[in-house]
Amino acid sequence: MTELAHFPVEALHYAGSTLRVEALAHGVMRIVLARPQVRNAFNARMIQELGRALADLAGLAERPGAGLRLLLLEGEGTVFCAGADLAYMQEQATAGAAANLESALELGRMFRALAGFPMPVVSFVRGAAIGGGMGLAVCSDFVLAEARAVFATSEVTLGLVPAVISPYVVRKLGLAHAAPLMLTGRRIQAREALLSGLVQRLVEPAETGEAALCRVLREFLGAGPQAARATRELLRQIAPLPAAELFELTAGTIAAARASAEGQAGLAAFFQHSAPGWAHPLPVPEKKD
Repeated sequence: MTELAHFPVEALHYAGSTLRVEALAHGVMRIVLARPQVRNAFNARMIQELGRALADLAGLAERPGAGLRLLLLEGEGTVFCAGADLAYMQEQATAGAAANLESALELGRMFRALAGFPMPVVSFVRGAAIGGGMGLAVCSDFVLAEARAVFATSEVTLGLVPAVISPYVVRKLGLAHAAPLMLTGRRIQAREALLSGLVQRLVEPAETGEAALCRVLREFLGAGPQAARATRELLRQIAPLPAAELFELTAGTIAAARASAEGQAGLAAFFQHSAPGWAHPLPVPEKKD
């Protein structure tokens, strides 16, 4: 998380066990993911708190005179968000079909609330945005990233499916960029993410993350508040959020993958620090003299 001299914290709006919401100067609200010990990975509590925070801020933004203009997402520590806590994924897979599906639906509602947020959303990615962390990024209007940051939808390497975030990945990147990432789980560097449209700007070598982020915030705050909100709503109509049928499909898909034999094997292999059965070593081409 950056300390922004030009956007000081004016009030602590909410403090949960996994995140906090801060009111910064000039109408900026900041959600800080606060599980640095596990690289800000999602668990059930974080998903609940994120959903509640987004609903609360969206309601606050509708109040006359509230003065909210921009939402900023950051992670505490050196990593933005490493995706889902795999222990949480294991718990959900064995919790029973109904509970497993409900947790997937709750995750989906959280991403939908972020993608449909009434104000512009900026994410500052440090370190990595993996799985659900990348989901937060693609639901944002603008992603500023450190040059060394990496991005991935790594679920398929665990026998899982990047289902809930998939509509937002495709919505932002288009199928040509989204499909190779989602089908391989390959990690990409921030510069490649910039070329695909996942990232909008990199922190330049000669500047600090604070300076780069302040520059981005000033650009967004140069727009008329009502015009910015109306434009975000217009963009949402032009590029609609997932329909109800697709929302249910994505939740059902990840719930089924969690409970599947392949998903269980992939998670077990991860915790055992071994390769899953389908990832047999491929032959390496012999070097020619």
